[in-house]
Amino acid sequence: MGLAQSQHRFLVRQKVTPMANRYLVHTVGPDGKEGELVAFAHQKRMALKEHVTFYTDESQHQVLFTFKARQVIDLGATYDVVGASGTRLGGFRKDFGASLLRSTWHLSRDGEEGEVTGQERNQVVALLRRAWDFLPFVDLVPFVVPYHFDFAGGGRTVMSVDKLFGIRDRYVLDIADPELDRRLAIAQTVALDALQSR
Repeated sequence: MGLAQSQHRFLVRQKVTPMANRYLVHTVGPDGKEGELVAFAHQKRMALKEHVTFYTDESQHQVLFTFKARQVIDLGATYDVVGASGTRLGGFRKDFGASLLRSTWHLSRDGEEGEVTGQERNQVVALLRRAWDFLPFVDLVPFVVPYHFDFAGGGRTVMSVDKLFGIRDRYVLDIADPELDRRLAIAQTVALDALQSR
């Protein structure tokens, strides 16, 4: 079936390797179980300009879409999401000022007015996560308490991303807006993990 606009729930799972971060994107079945693999993302580590490529599968033969920073590492960088044909789908950026207390992202869709804003749902968890980052040796022990993001615009929820409890980074993406391009939603979800510390 592949990546279809009719799908509204996905599981995004990080796969850690020595030289790159990789993400597996699966559909979620009616029973809540992991379904078909619809995208595979590859992010090189230590790149000066962040660039993540999404493929149809782990063979990395066919590109689905990419997201790329407009400039070299920057706290408020804007990322463009581009389809396989080169058409820009939209973009996103982290709101550095607002993110000091609660991580905040702005997601925009090409051809549409206004931005959708995504923010951590729980202020207490957001503050705990920031305190955790200041502890020594935390790179060795991940922050396992789940955190969640809600993206809304025009008074309605567009999508939500829930981190699942556990050592490995796994997220459930729920898309409420049928018009939201699934590629743009998946790119933003991977960015919540891959770029969260930026």
